[in-house]
Amino acid sequence: MPLKLIPPGRHGSPNFYIRGTIRGVTVDETTGTDDRKRAEEIRIRRENEILDRRIHGIRKTATFLEASVMYLSAGNSARYVDKVAKHFGMTPLADIDQLAIDQAAVKLYPNAGPATRNRQVYTPVSAVMHFAAARKMCERPLITRPKQPKGRIRWLTKDEADRLVENCSPHLKPLVMFLLLTGARISEALYLDWRDVDLGRAHVQFLDTKNGTDRGVSLHPSLVVALANLKHREGAVFRRPDDQPYELKEDDEGGGQIKTAFKGACRRAGITDFTPHDCRHTWATWHYAANRDLLALQKLGGWKTEKMVLRYAHVNVSNLADTINAIAWGKSGGSKSKTPKSSRKTA
Repeated sequence: MPLKLIPPGRHGSPNFYIRGTIRGVTVDETTGTDDRKRAEEIRIRRENEILDRRIHGIRKTATFLEASVMYLSAGNSARYVDKVAKHFGMTPLADIDQLAIDQAAVKLYPNAGPATRNRQVYTPVSAVMHFAAARKMCERPLITRPKQPKGRIRWLTKDEADRLVENCSPHLKPLVMFLLLTGARISEALYLDWRDVDLGRAHVQFLDTKNGTDRGVSLHPSLVVALANLKHREGAVFRRPDDQPYELKEDDEGGGQIKTAFKGACRRAGITDFTPHDCRHTWATWHYAANRDLLALQKLGGWKTEKMVLRYAHVNVSNLADTINAIAWGKSGGSKSKTPKSSRKTA
């Protein structure tokens, strides 16, 4: 028996409803519209969807939008899911292959690099499709991600950092100190709200971070003083020169909002090849040099795996200097080498 349209009003709603049973599936749901023509199109599509699913099974008919809704309803991270869900919409999961994902990445982020596309397209698509596969809605996907460039580590010495801070304009100085002393990502700092800062406890919390993990970090005493001297205590912590909050730019992880002011401070400080994000590398380098604790660094910095923080250990090897100095080498080796008996010449 085909599904029927129920006119507005009968269901206590201003919209048409779809009601009926087809192939053992009972339907009683709104069309979301009071336009009969549009409601009829929705009824036909809903009926065909049920028939297709009964005939071909859910693996042939489940859509990306359907899987996304289920994924979010299960309490999973919503970060970047909305944009890819709008892109794929009612596309069947079975039709979303490597080529479709690659094309989506280029279309949604035409000017972005591999890291951004990986984070904002490949990661959410993979998460939704693996979620769906676990529920037999599609086959488990095999997704090849774009090759990532080798991560660079550019960091400042304490003296260089002091020069940088001293050469910052008044509105930029507390922000740069915050980046250097908390390891915050630039986006986390720019959109930080006073509600997440507790000067009494010398503590800050970062919510809804880049990787979806909330974390807290203690505030250095000098940073507490800098923040306490700010004139406002509501809304955004860090402001533009006109005292307005920085505009939210989802795709900007590199600090484009402060690019000009930061570049000017670096120039005045005599520092080259240094970006706002490099402040995070500087903090991590300092932290590991002082504590030699990768687990603590990983937790405070909000990295997902220990592998992501190992690079800071690899460039901080001053603690191993004694192992190098122990190697005897010529006159400067601290000891004279002796010729093995087996190689001595006899008269």
